[in-house]
Amino acid sequence: MRVRIFFSKTEKMRYTSHLDLYRAWERLLRRANLPLSYTQGIKPHPRINLASALPLGFTSIGELVDIHLNDNFPIEYIFSTLQKTSPPGIVINSIVEIDAKDPKLQSQLEASVYLVTFKYFVPDLEEKIQMLLNVNSTPRIRRGKSYDLKTLLLCLKTLPFNEHGQQQIKMTLQTKEAATGRPEEVIDELGVIVENCLIERVSLILDINTEYETEPDDND
Repeated sequence: MRVRIFFSKTEKMRYTSHLDLYRAWERLLRRANLPLSYTQGIKPHPRINLASALPLGFTSIGELVDIHLNDNFPIEYIFSTLQKTSPPGIVINSIVEIDAKDPKLQSQLEASVYLVTFKYFVPDLEEKIQMLLNVNSTPRIRRGKSYDLKTLLLCLKTLPFNEHGQQQIKMTLQTKEAATGRPEEVIDELGVIVENCLIERVSLILDINTEYETEPDDND
């Protein structure tokens, strides 16, 4: 049985690494007494597949993880059991069953949506965003290799001030195994220090056309 879990990584796990999050899921599933399926080979490991690594300091309300079980259970049972045993920092939002023969979760991922909240006022934010959107390319270097950030930036827009009077922007970045955009790089292009921002991943997109068709208006 293969299930896909939609979960949040909240403030208490803001500084938990990707590897430690994987280990947290392994411990969580063992506490829930769910029989994990293991890979074959010399060093078998649990078949737990997190969709995409979330950088340290980021929170998220839209994470995905696929797990493979050696037995079948009602989705309602899995959901309630994981809710009871999940540690602080992991919130179980929903669970669906997935065809075990479907491609790996990481290979299905197309894009990520981020909400950025600025701790301090950023002058001319709208103008800076328009300048970034209007350029033909945004060359950058990552790990010694050059790339064009503009090709990875699918959407960028300002949002209304939040309840604390803080500026916010929303961005959608390509998130594929060979080409992934990072929100901190977009923030840097806007001339803002990333440490002066709170970054939250809102969702992971597996079908980008469906996401854009169904995404609600931010002003609704």
